[in-house]
Amino acid sequence: MSLASRLFATTNIEKLRALSQQKILRRALTGKDLIAIGLGTMIGGGIFTTIGPGILMAGPAIIISYLLAGAASLFAALSYAELGSMVPIAGSAYTYSYATLGKLVAWIIGFALLFEYGISAAPVAQQFSGAIQAVLKDFGVTVPVWAQTSSLAIHGSWWIPTHWDFMHSQYDIIGAIFVLLLSMLLSIGIRETATTNNIFVVLKIGALLIFIAFGVTLFHPAYLHDFAPKGWGYLKPFSGGGGFGIIPGAALVFFSYIGFDTATTTAEETKNPARDVPVGVIGALAIGTVLYCATAIVLVGAVPWQHVDQNAALQAALAPLHNWFANIAITVGVLAGTTSVALASLLGQTRIFYVMARDKMLPPFVAQVHPRFKTPVLMTMITGAAVAVLTLIVPLNQLLNLVNIGTLLAFMVVCAGVIYLRYKRPDIPRSFRSPFVPVFPMLGILFSAFLAVFGLSPETWIWFIGALIVGLIIFFSYGFHKSNPDEVVPVLEPEGLEEYA
Repeated sequence: MSLASRLFATTNIEKLRALSQQKILRRALTGKDLIAIGLGTMIGGGIFTTIGPGILMAGPAIIISYLLAGAASLFAALSYAELGSMVPIAGSAYTYSYATLGKLVAWIIGFALLFEYGISAAPVAQQFSGAIQAVLKDFGVTVPVWAQTSSLAIHGSWWIPTHWDFMHSQYDIIGAIFVLLLSMLLSIGIRETATTNNIFVVLKIGALLIFIAFGVTLFHPAYLHDFAPKGWGYLKPFSGGGGFGIIPGAALVFFSYIGFDTATTTAEETKNPARDVPVGVIGALAIGTVLYCATAIVLVGAVPWQHVDQNAALQAALAPLHNWFANIAITVGVLAGTTSVALASLLGQTRIFYVMARDKMLPPFVAQVHPRFKTPVLMTMITGAAVAVLTLIVPLNQLLNLVNIGTLLAFMVVCAGVIYLRYKRPDIPRSFRSPFVPVFPMLGILFSAFLAVFGLSPETWIWFIGALIVGLIIFFSYGFHKSNPDEVVPVLEPEGLEEYA
């Protein structure tokens, strides 16, 4: 077999579909749980922290920015839903690319998903830490300066460091401990994790609904008259998302939508994945978009856009009401939102590693399932420890940039996979079919490419390419030789586990 044939060899979709029928992980999730998992990753730090800067960019037209970002996500969501119904296997875009575009592309996407899921938990944990510290200050408790936030002292630039000064750095202790505690929860079991996540999703959606209900009483239509003060705007290639206008605003708030695809990573823990995965993906995106747009409409109608607080937009908007219940509800929403986002992100990452190890892209120990909890405990804790270190030392804005690039690359590959399989394998049963193929998937590719080129900085691309080179070295050292697309087999289920199935 030639080198090219080995690099782009694909898995057998029929084998993957048969594999999905085996009970290896605990099947305990329903379509409602998958919607909650998707919302758990979507609604959190994004809406609470980016809506203020987004309004500064676009004015009241931030509503259009949210709609544009939602439309871009919809094209990818439809593709995820179709592939999820065809190949109901954990692993999300990694599994889909292995079945359509081959081993090398699958590895690159699996590596890119590390940025979307694993690394994304770190900035959210830092946002949780900031919210907790704000609550503590209200009670007169102040965390020492060196332990308040992540700020690794670097000589040179953050993307080409010449020296790291650990003695004069700051560390986010609360955020790091938070990640470790969530990893322990994930290790206990998927049902316990889903139940906890569902509670937090209800709390943060409740907070947004409370904001909408109270904010409507402050609504002034006159605040919307100068609807698009910055116009459509534009972005320069590799600009890092700077600029003002509707389009730059869409590039910023797009990242509030990241996470709706998390539902696909738990396909093997879902009772009826062919039906529930499309429900989870599209349901999470639809509910999230409605909540985002409603929140934006109320906010720009309650406060002149020039006066929107950049750090705590929702709390500040309700300040004239002097309502303690509303203030507490928003604070609880921020805490619940960041918790559920970090929890769902860590869940998605460990399940992707699990599937990659099962395919022998990674060492087999990664895929070992605990005999009692029926979760990949070792990999969960290793992932948690690595994310805790990132939370501890790497500043928030640098982490967010790295998250975005992995997400957009995954979106493009999934959309391409739908087009490929529609023409290559039209015979495969699909319980959900994306409409207007290839137009919709192609639009998903174009939107994602646009945001990657015009919304990310050169430094982010340099870090990603550097990390990818390291990842490819690992791939050619292990996964390229060990993995065999024709021998995709399950990890043997430990004996005596019927009571947990």
